[in-house]
Amino acid sequence: MSTVTIVTVVVVIVVVGLLVVGMRTVIRRRRLQQRFGPEYDRLVGESDSKRKAETVLTERERRVRDLDIRPLTDPARESYADRWTAIQEQFVDAPADAVAASQVLVVAVMSERGYPAEHHDQVLADLSVEHAGTLGRYRAAEKISESAASGAASTEDLRLAMIDYRALFHDLLGEPADALSGSAETEPAQAIEADNTTLKNGDAQGVEIRRPVAVGDPVVDGLANSSMDRTKGLAK
Repeated sequence: MSTVTIVTVVVVIVVVGLLVVGMRTVIRRRRLQQRFGPEYDRLVGESDSKRKAETVLTERERRVRDLDIRPLTDPARESYADRWTAIQEQFVDAPADAVAASQVLVVAVMSERGYPAEHHDQVLADLSVEHAGTLGRYRAAEKISESAASGAASTEDLRLAMIDYRALFHDLLGEPADALSGSAETEPAQAIEADNTTLKNGDAQGVEIRRPVAVGDPVVDGLANSSMDRTKGLAK
């Protein structure tokens, strides 16, 4: 075999090897994008490169595979759903307390599912593997909870926190993120109002509701009713 032939064969082997590596990288990247969704984009934006972000996400997958993550039993699921309904009804009279209670309940469900809940950042990383679709909403709720602890959260902020906590709560229970809890059943066409629905109350005029709103939702109805009560009081 001549030297030219040997060189040609080596070049072909190298090119084929590079193509194989490139295809594996593309397939891996697409899989991570599909699995992590917004969390992939967020981490890439915070990292120096996609490769570093993808390495972190892959390590998260390995860690979660080693955890004893398990589904809830039917009795446990029903019990948690009933507790959520009670907390949601509490929002009418004590919104800050209801948000605090919903945060505790979500953490309780995480723990029963098998997620270690001692370290906040690790909790977020672990949840991102199977619950990336609602993780951003959980982050938003946690920020509002921090504001609520210092008394800086408005009633509208607390309402949004409840809705965002509920998204992850239902996801952990294995239900649609915006499923209605309790006995509030509605037709699909009536269940969700437009995102641009405007809620006017004594605290904030013309605040845009930034989350899907369920008809018959105590969080929404309670806020609207308290607003009407305040309006009537001002009119007297």
